[in-house]
Amino acid sequence: MNRAATDTPGRFHPASSPDYVPREQLHCLQSQRLRQVVAEAHENVPLIGQRMNKLGITPADIRGIDDLASLPFTVKSDLSDTYPRGMLAVPVGQVAALYAPSGTIGKPAVVALTRRDLEVWTEVIVRGLSACGIHQGDVIQNACGYNLFTDGLGLHHGAETLGATVIPVSGGDADHQIMIMKDFGVSAICATPSYFLHLVERAKKIDVDLRELPLRAVALVAGPWSEAMRRRIEELAGIKAYDIYGLPEIIGPGIGAECCHQNGLHIFEDHFYPEIVDPESGDPLPEGEEGELVLTTLSRQAMPMIRYRTPDLAAIISEPCPCGRTMRRIRRVARRSEDVFVIQGVNVFPARIEAALLAVEGTLPKYQIVLTQEEGLDQAEVRIEVTSRIFSDQIGALENLQSKLAAEIERTVGIAVPVRLVEPNSIEADQGKRVVDRRGA
Repeated sequence: MNRAATDTPGRFHPASSPDYVPREQLHCLQSQRLRQVVAEAHENVPLIGQRMNKLGITPADIRGIDDLASLPFTVKSDLSDTYPRGMLAVPVGQVAALYAPSGTIGKPAVVALTRRDLEVWTEVIVRGLSACGIHQGDVIQNACGYNLFTDGLGLHHGAETLGATVIPVSGGDADHQIMIMKDFGVSAICATPSYFLHLVERAKKIDVDLRELPLRAVALVAGPWSEAMRRRIEELAGIKAYDIYGLPEIIGPGIGAECCHQNGLHIFEDHFYPEIVDPESGDPLPEGEEGELVLTTLSRQAMPMIRYRTPDLAAIISEPCPCGRTMRRIRRVARRSEDVFVIQGVNVFPARIEAALLAVEGTLPKYQIVLTQEEGLDQAEVRIEVTSRIFSDQIGALENLQSKLAAEIERTVGIAVPVRLVEPNSIEADQGKRVVDRRGA
């Protein structure tokens, strides 16, 4: 094992050993696991079996990982279309946990895990936290939700197994979160990007300097966030902000994570095999080219996902990482194919609007992009929450801020997008929805 010189001495966790396995050995393991998961899915998941049969593919045709591209895709709607048990590959009695990811209308997209799946999930979260420089002895404040979504529970169990002290605060009042950070000497925190930035801004307002606390790292989960947001967080809080990637349909947070070099996310590809395909044609793209990320679970028992099309746009980085890990990296997901909307013939991504807001304000306010339709044409409006002081200020000051924001958005995006400043607490706090689509309303 070629353990990285950059790993903190004495802090290496045994669960991270697979991160350094030689590529040839990893390829053999991936092929072995793929053959097994395809055989089980073909036999036990009717939808996958039917699609393979329609293409004339049998499990015997899949000899290794190099044959993966011949298999049919799975998409998120498959989970809701086969509700409640259609994607299960095991009897219900073997299911240890059920989750219901958000983002579907009507029947939920239920995700099931066996006890072995839960063990794998815990393992990859330990590996992810370790990659982020979080170790045994750290005090971790978990500000992610503990509900039918997977973030909070998965991170909690992973942090416990890591040997850290876990404070399960979940979401809620920002002042309470900041008090916990101070009183318990929190050294790392897990949160969604916008919620943690909210905590940073709140700490500044109540004269708490996070740079004077033991806090040194934040693991951010649940959705794309920009490099501009990273810079803002690191500057204000005096810490390192790391990205832990996950999708509930696959397993939750823990599919991949940044290391200390913060130059792409190492995918734990002994369990999750990544591909990049053209979002339109579905054809595989060469390494280094951006496209839609497709993931195959190589060890999941309850609900194997074969060639699951994520909405995330990324590219595979095949060059070795200085940290010594042999797991390939993907470029950080800053945008999703499902997020893009077209206004006046221009593709608009929320991440670019976010960068414009940061450029003007020096901080990221709570915002939403509301899509509507007028006379058959798509329209967009950016609604931005401002502080009580600004909102109650002179009309001229509000108009000046609104004009600056609109001008920066137009410069960054390439088209004019209307901006509306709204009063404090009028936008729901971090529901994970940057884009509200009302075109069908």
